[in-house]
Amino acid sequence: MKIAAIEAIPYSIPYRHPLHFASGSVHEADHVLVRLRTDDGVVGLADAPPRPYTYGETQKSIVAVVQDMFAPQLVGVDIFDREKIQEILYRTVHNQTAKGAVDIALWDVIGKTLGQPVTKLLGGYTDSLRVSHMLGFKPAQELLDLALEFRETYGINTFKLKTGRRPVHLDIEAARVLREGLGGDAELYMDANRGWSANEAAEVLRRTADLGLQFLEEPDDAREVLGRRRLVANSPIPIAADESAPNLGEAAREILNGGANLLAVKTARSGFTEAAKIVGMAEGMGIDVYIGNQIDTQVGTVASVVFGAAFAHTAKRAAELSNYLDMADDLLAEPLQIIEGRIRVPEGSGVGTGVNAEKLERYRSDR
Repeated sequence: MKIAAIEAIPYSIPYRHPLHFASGSVHEADHVLVRLRTDDGVVGLADAPPRPYTYGETQKSIVAVVQDMFAPQLVGVDIFDREKIQEILYRTVHNQTAKGAVDIALWDVIGKTLGQPVTKLLGGYTDSLRVSHMLGFKPAQELLDLALEFRETYGINTFKLKTGRRPVHLDIEAARVLREGLGGDAELYMDANRGWSANEAAEVLRRTADLGLQFLEEPDDAREVLGRRRLVANSPIPIAADESAPNLGEAAREILNGGANLLAVKTARSGFTEAAKIVGMAEGMGIDVYIGNQIDTQVGTVASVVFGAAFAHTAKRAAELSNYLDMADDLLAEPLQIIEGRIRVPEGSGVGTGVNAEKLERYRSDR
């Protein structure tokens, strides 16, 4: 069974509630659906989210690299020659989410060909994940009201607070209001998206030390090497690498250089193959991981659920899976449900990323 064709289909779906954070904002899902077809007619799907402020990719660049670089080299390759396919993808530098989508679509066709759920092929640890919801820049009371609504409606009790604002007391106040309003049993953590300096982050940690925060993600630019190392060494809670650890090599570097002691794993930027290597490395080094969110659609979220549920190490912490709820619509044929704070792995073979053909035609932007 060989790869017969790979398509990259751009589409755009607006957000009802845009997400604002230190490194940018998202008002619409201007993503790319990657569709891989084998010579015996099996189709695999995956979603690629452009994040120019993080990885330098745009919707147009993803379409171009998939169609002009990857497809010509991969057509004719056997779907089970996964290492050969990885070698071809990594001849082209960067382009993280384009590579990730091709890899996930490949796993989808492998699962469908074998008649097996991909989560079981990867590891098969559990059938659901706890959900964490991301809260963007808003006044403190609005954030609390939103968190209470999500807890009441979906049973979610873990929240990521987007931070990195100046003056820092805005985010300190938000964290304090959330803790007081949600109570001590809620799990809270912060993500500054490189918005502070190391010294500012240290000040925030000092002034929130009594709040029981789980960890702080990307407090500053990791290229501020000495400041970041000092911050990690002195922090009372773990410092997580996300943007600074988009692939296996950079994740290893951040841990070994003392730039982080926790890792975000995002299937949208690493696919399943490289993400599994990152998880294995982290587990061997005694480093915890969590499933992060690229402000994913439901198609992207399904991939995160399938991967996160496959491994004991990724299933330990709540996964960032719910921000698709802020979208006006979605492509997934069988919409996800969050029940009692959890999302279940889809049943059936493959990844479970089947899309509604009518909606794809409505939202695609290449017609």
